[in-house]
Amino acid sequence: MSATDERKGPTATRPTTGADVLVESLARHGVEVVFAYPGGASMPMHQALTRYRDRIRTILPRHEQGGVFAAEGYGRASGKPGVVMTTSGPGALNLVTGLADAKMDSIPLIAITGQVPTHVIGTDAFQETPTVEVCRAVCKHAYLVQDARDLARVVKEAFYLATTGRPGPVLIDIPKDVQNTVVVDPDYDVEMDLPGYRLPPPPKPSKIREVIEALKAAERPIIYCGGGVLASDAGDELREFAVKAGIPVAMTVHGLGAIPRDHYLSLGMLGMHGTVYANTAINHADLLFALGVRFDDRVTGKLSEFAKHGRIVHVDIDASEINKNKSAHIAVHSDVKSFLRELTPMVSPGDFRAWHKQVDEWREADPMTYDQRDDVIIPQYVIDEFSKITDGEFIMSTGVGQHQMWAAQWTKFKRLRSWITSGGLGSMGYGLPAAMGAQAAFPDALVVDIDGDGSFVMNIQELATVYCENLPVKMIVLNNQHLGMVVQWEDRFHAGNRAHTYLGPVDHPEAIGQGAGDLPEVTYPDFVALAKGFGIPARQIRKKSEVADALKEMIAHKGPYVLDVLVPYQEHVLPMIPAGGTFRDTIKT
Repeated sequence: MSATDERKGPTATRPTTGADVLVESLARHGVEVVFAYPGGASMPMHQALTRYRDRIRTILPRHEQGGVFAAEGYGRASGKPGVVMTTSGPGALNLVTGLADAKMDSIPLIAITGQVPTHVIGTDAFQETPTVEVCRAVCKHAYLVQDARDLARVVKEAFYLATTGRPGPVLIDIPKDVQNTVVVDPDYDVEMDLPGYRLPPPPKPSKIREVIEALKAAERPIIYCGGGVLASDAGDELREFAVKAGIPVAMTVHGLGAIPRDHYLSLGMLGMHGTVYANTAINHADLLFALGVRFDDRVTGKLSEFAKHGRIVHVDIDASEINKNKSAHIAVHSDVKSFLRELTPMVSPGDFRAWHKQVDEWREADPMTYDQRDDVIIPQYVIDEFSKITDGEFIMSTGVGQHQMWAAQWTKFKRLRSWITSGGLGSMGYGLPAAMGAQAAFPDALVVDIDGDGSFVMNIQELATVYCENLPVKMIVLNNQHLGMVVQWEDRFHAGNRAHTYLGPVDHPEAIGQGAGDLPEVTYPDFVALAKGFGIPARQIRKKSEVADALKEMIAHKGPYVLDVLVPYQEHVLPMIPAGGTFRDTIKT
């Protein structure tokens, strides 16, 4: 079989190589965007990509970590697998954090790496690393392709593995000689060879009846839902079930948007920085629907005390998560969508008026609030204002730290896939590249990165990508000149002793916690100057009266924009349950 080289005219042909088979396979699997950084061992694949410019957009990140985080953002926003490509050695190794991040957060992702030619593998050749061995533990599956005739099958399997069951990253490592090998009559419809990989059947009717009986006996049921609702695209089913049954809903950081934030049944986020009333309700419930969650330590705190007064129905597509951290009274090995589709038609509306009344009292006793100061810009105010101005019509990413938690607390999410954050791994530097991935998936959407100054700097080189690739990402940097979350823990648990958490010059008194605490006259670095150096408009604000106008100016701008917002480093994310504590240990002020 030959491939037509359209650049040379419709009659000119060229042999089909392994690289061509790879890219044709990507196209056949509906890939429209690839984040790819070239190098010696991946050049044939990049050459093949140029022959598919009309079908696949190749975006050049400025660092491979930026590329893999962008692929995650694309996957999270679109629901389709994100695709990232790098060269061998250092290029492949720069993917490791992103692969681990995607695995922990169950994001479908295909990582394609070039490798040194097969005859020099194991000789410490230039830019050789054992990529499969390095990445195996942080991938759902990993391939080293040794025969170009296997490429079509491997790609088909990789997409199936990445998107079925519990989604996750799959690595395909391809030696350069395999990329260059001529393939005669490649079979793109080849059968997959995945012995032992089995998806669970739909929940048995007997199991559904058991859940129904538990619900009938309950007086204080609650739903605790997470990333599994997103992974199975079960937002509509979750809302239908909650509303029909009349059950309050508490969400993990990856469950946000499963039910609109302003819905009566929504208790917002639970866990370490969740609402007091969500955490209180969870721990007084007599029936807990744990839907697509893993009882993470940032949710449960002291595990033995978490939800100890109620029965637990745990639904998860990953059987290894069931009974791993918390024993389930009713274990359902299923994706959330399939479970709810079987359950909801059999549910009758319950009389939980007394329970709703109690939850309302907890809401009134401990509402979410923040200090309404006028002398400085409180970070919560910025997010609250952005949420009001946009009325939920946006896709938001974040870095990791205080700004991430404030965004989770104060943004009024209306739907799933409008919120992209690094939850399980907590990868700083995630926000900007994840936003550019989401923007690539939805070019006309308002995409905003809520970031902190420490996290933003970690992948600031991607400003070049959003400018050069015409990705109109908006960036709000909540700039307190410190590593804010670590500072908060220093203040709460280490008597305010500063241990390398000030991000300015070391000869400043703030470096050892002896500054006056005022907003600095000059900030470091100068984000406005940096942004302009990349060709991106930027503005710094330090007065509350500037916030609304600055947000509207940013939103109205047609291209990428950086808004540098100076905020006090003394502000803490509250409420807060100390690590290993219970809801009774909540810090509120």
